[in-house]
Parts: sequence; structure tokens; C-alpha cells
Amino acid sequence: MSSVKNLKYLTGPLSANNPVIVQILGICSSLAVTVKLKPAIVMGLSVMVVTAFSNLVMSLLRKGIPSRIRIIVQLVVIAALVIIVDQFLKAYVYDVSKQLSVYVGLIITNCIIMGRVEAFALGNKPWASFLDGIGNGLGYSFILIIIAFIRELFGSGQLFGFQVIPESWYAANGGFYTNNGLMLLPPMALIIVGCIIWIHRSYNKDLQEK
Repeated sequence: MSSVKNLKYLTGPLSANNPVIVQILGICSSLAVTVKLKPAIVMGLSVMVVTAFSNLVMSLLRKGIPSRIRIIVQLVVIAALVIIVDQFLKAYVYDVSKQLSVYVGLIITNCIIMGRVEAFALGNKPWASFLDGIGNGLGYSFILIIIAFIRELFGSGQLFGFQVIPESWYAANGGFYTNNGLMLLPPMALIIVGCIIWIHRSYNKDLQEK
């Protein structure tokens, strides 16, 4: 396998074939875990790990799984990986694990993971499948980070919990600024996703509908 192909597997999902803004997958979690940057990054990394290793495992098993039970096997593999990730988060980043709540468990139903296993891992070799999983996880994480950055900055004036917008700017202290409470509501995440899709497609003519 050439290095050009390897690079394509990793970089393609960041823009040209992004799972969120091009394939329109994984939208639900982008609404739920992007109020703050830290949970969004942890969620993105969790999905990347599960996607990469589920792709790898299913690619290794692809020739020995009967077609009629492949979905069941996929769910078992993905569920096992999600449980491992969930336990790791509870052990090492418990505060973030509590913030993510049930959404870590819902990684099992993430369309990106099932989609990559079905569309790529079952038809390609393990290394290529592993890289494809990492690439799609990075593409997903990239969009979550953008959304969370905007929502936390303008919704609470903070990034990673640290105050970024000076206190002197706030109207309560005689300034001119007020946090936008709408940024903390799930519908605003959907609006931001829509804006990102619009900007992305305006610069990628091949994605525009004729």
C-alpha cells in the first residue's frame, strides 16, 4: 500500500469526505456534547478509538463471518470496545465521563462506526481499515471541536473552563458584552453545523447539487 493511499485515508475525512458535514452522520452527538470543549474532545477521541479498532477487528474477521450474522458480530465488537472506552474514561477522567453521561454508551449506535465497518472494513485489509477509522474519527472530532469552541466561547466566555473574555467587558461590570445564552442550547449546535456545511460546500463546488 502506497503512502499516498495511507495519507488519503487519514486526510480525506477531514474535509472532502467528512462524516458529519458531507455524509451527514453523527449529527445527534454534535448537539449533545459540544457545550464545552473538553467533553467534545474526549467524545471525539472516544469515537476515533472505537471506529479505528472496530474497523481493524472486523477487517481481520471479514472472511470468516457469515453474511447473515455480520451485523450481530459488528454490534458485539463495537459494544465491547465502547465498554472498554467507558471504563477507561471513568477511571481516568471521571468528571468528563459524568458530563458525557449516556452519550458514551450511545457510541454503539453511532452511524459513522457502523457505516465505516459496512462500507470499508468488510472489503479492505486491516491496515487500510485502521487508518480509515482513525481518519473518520479525526473528521468527526474536528467538527465537534469547532462547534464546541464557538459554543463555549460565546455562550459562557470561557475555553476549557478558563475565562477568556475579560470580566471588564461584561455589562454587569460596566462593559458592553453579554454572553449569548442561545449558544448553550442544542438547537444552536444544529445551526452552527448548518453554517459549517454551507461554508464548506461554498468552497467545494463538486459537493453542490446541480
